[in-house]
Amino acid sequence: MSVNKEASGEKPFQLGECPGASWTVTAEMADLSRPAPPMRRLELPAQPKRLAVDANKCALLVVDMQNDFCTAGGWLDHIGVDYRPARGPIAPLQRLLPALRSAAVPVIWVNWGNRADLMNISPALRHVYKPEAAAVGLGEPVPATGARVLELESWGAAIVDELQPVGADIHVRKYRMSGFWDTELDSILRNLGVSTCLFAGVNADQCVLHTLADANFLGYDTVLLEDCTATTSPDFCWQATIYNARQIFGFTALSGDLMRALGPAED
Repeated sequence: MSVNKEASGEKPFQLGECPGASWTVTAEMADLSRPAPPMRRLELPAQPKRLAVDANKCALLVVDMQNDFCTAGGWLDHIGVDYRPARGPIAPLQRLLPALRSAAVPVIWVNWGNRADLMNISPALRHVYKPEAAAVGLGEPVPATGARVLELESWGAAIVDELQPVGADIHVRKYRMSGFWDTELDSILRNLGVSTCLFAGVNADQCVLHTLADANFLGYDTVLLEDCTATTSPDFCWQATIYNARQIFGFTALSGDLMRALGPAED
């Protein structure tokens, strides 16, 4: 049975951020049918098989492209890890992000942003960053810069200069290797009507993989963008990540193929 939503003369208003995942409401009726926009089908090469996705149900999750992992003077640099491989995703993301934004595909930055008091960080997690008393751990200043490691609003927790977000981008603070634990990420994705999560960032075998795995466990389709992802770990870690992304959790693809599927950017 159809109902005239404007019978009372009141114009319906929307509750929600995304067509297909929102209600329309008047004083007399709440329309829970969530009418979806027409599918925007994209086909692209991928592994282990070719993919078709709906651009209206995709979002890009960019994980940990932060100074402490990707920049000289950051925490990784301080502990003697070669941070330069973590800069590999910067150039492909510089090309991909404008294309996704132009196509109205949400960009979600999933970054460490710890509380200054570390009250929600367990000893087991703190030990990863401070295995001995002399080490510089979470929330402690790196001697060369004075920036506190991965603390919200510190230089170390900031996104690298080359990948500045824009106003429509979404930011999620995380406190674990996975971006889903103790965060609002799942709620945001569901309110956006997202079913396919595209993944980029560092480190591939750590925070990217654990966030991707949890997305899979929660029922999302997962696609790792290989050229937009990197790790400072040994190569066998990268190879295992790619194997697991394809064999267990979903698919891998390249950003150039995704951009070609999206087509020319809109003015």
